Amino acid sequence: MRTFRFLAGLALVLPVLAPAETFTLTMKQAVEKGLAGNPDVILAKLDELKATQGIDLVKAPFYPRVGAGTGLAYTNGFPLSIEGSAPAIFQAKATEYLLNRSQSYAVQQQRETAKSAGFAASQRRDEIAYQIASLYLDADRANRLIDTARNQIGSFEKVRDTIQARVDEGRELPIEAGQARLNLTRAKVRLSNLESDRDTAERNLAIALGYKAGDLVAPSAAERAAPVLTQDEAATVQAALAASSEIKRLESAMVAKGLEIKSTEAERLPTVDLVAQYALFGKYNDLQQYFSRFQTNNGEIGASIQVPIFAGTGIKAAIAQLDTDRQHLRVELQTAKDKIAMSVHQSFRDIDKAKLSGDLAKEDLDLARERLTLVLNQLNDGRATLREVEQARIDESEKWIAFYDAQFNQERARLDLLRQTGNLLASIQ
Repeated sequence: MRTFRFLAGLALVLPVLAPAETFTLTMKQAVEKGLAGNPDVILAKLDELKATQGIDLVKAPFYPRVGAGTGLAYTNGFPLSIEGSAPAIFQAKATEYLLNRSQSYAVQQQRETAKSAGFAASQRRDEIAYQIASLYLDADRANRLIDTARNQIGSFEKVRDTIQARVDEGRELPIEAGQARLNLTRAKVRLSNLESDRDTAERNLAIALGYKAGDLVAPSAAERAAPVLTQDEAATVQAALAASSEIKRLESAMVAKGLEIKSTEAERLPTVDLVAQYALFGKYNDLQQYFSRFQTNNGEIGASIQVPIFAGTGIKAAIAQLDTDRQHLRVELQTAKDKIAMSVHQSFRDIDKAKLSGDLAKEDLDLARERLTLVLNQLNDGRATLREVEQARIDESEKWIAFYDAQFNQERARLDLLRQTGNLLASIQ
């Protein structure tokens, strides 16, 4: 028993102690992996499957339901009726809806509910794809900036050493050495923050893709093609409205609610059910003593017709409630359309701002690189110091950081707009 407990405990501890793994993926591979194993996507698909299975459930009364059975009882005097039937050795019953408008509308309603669940699953799929792409961009951004920050630290160290040497020679004030140390410390803090951001992004990305806790997903070094937008704002709004799973879900929910109202109203209509019954009588029951004609095998088939005479006020109240629900959905639908139009407008503004920031960062970076080249040439001619060269490199690193940020902001804004138009998955390479 002790050995078994030890092995069981070891089996629980080993997964925790197992070394974490790092998986290097492209954005397309990450999104595909996430959509295949993300828990939220799986749950949405299960909800859709459950709603689809519900169609067969509400259709079941339109198919024959057959039951059979027997029993044993003591009879004294006239054979008493059991559930409306004479005592029998064996009995079988079958029922089926022939005409039931209320249940027919319920079947149509469930079909719409299944469609709505499908739209909800599609919407969740798009949201998860964008979430994974955003996490991927966060990790990629941190990776690129870490390399730049490390190079920057090397330049700050050279500047610090140069200034300290000049202070020791009495050619610089001690405060300049303090400023150089502060700049180096600030650069190290930035690097530490970037490494922390990368670790968080890669761990969150791994969890989103269904890997174990502690695993990491690192972005591939391969270059990505920038997402392409081919429509203006007005056309994009129309495309977003047409592709929106939320709009489709609400429209389907409104149709389902209308069918539910019709189903409730149809409770006032007559219903017709198919009924069939067979009974095997035994002579030992002495039924022939009480009936002028006796036979062992007995059966009937026909229709049960029920006509509601007075349904009460419950149906009217239920219809009023359902109509209120439909009006609520109508308001939600209009609100969703307004939000989509506003979101598309804001995305276009964000893309324009990101593009302008990117153009500015690119010009600033080009100028910084030209200045570094100039200082390096001056150093070769003896007209510039090592400190000036390293300071030019530091300035260039800052421009690279600003340029990377502008690039990632522009890519994120484009991905968000593609998500709204339903083209995100197709655009990811």
